[in-house]
Amino acid sequence: MKYLVMVQGAQADYDAMRGRASAHSPVWSEDELKAMFSYMGAINDDLSETGELVDAQGLAEPAQTRHVTLGDDGKAVITDGPYSETKELLAGYWVLECESLERVTEIAERVARCPQPAGAPEYPVVIRPIMDGSGDI
Repeated sequence: MKYLVMVQGAQADYDAMRGRASAHSPVWSEDELKAMFSYMGAINDDLSETGELVDAQGLAEPAQTRHVTLGDDGKAVITDGPYSETKELLAGYWVLECESLERVTEIAERVARCPQPAGAPEYPVVIRPIMDGSGDI
């Protein structure tokens, strides 16, 4: 079965990784960034070796997000980010092909242990089964 494993983040987290601290997130050092990227790279390598990795991507910061909705008149309403009303957005994801929910949960627990600076916010790792073409999971 395929699963989408998602990690979240906020604009303040991306800012902190670029050296701008806030009440939300402390500044990341170069060593902390390297440790995080190394940790995530090792997860990707391991999942590639087991054949469970279908795709994995980190996403650009919320400031580069664009929302498209329809107004009352039926015309597109386009809003560029970041969005003060939205605290967290999808920061990255994996599409995994795993034997069971238990296995993908083990992987999500490993993702949740990613190193980060003391005081940085912790977000849940979200798992969602991917429906097949028939609408079944």
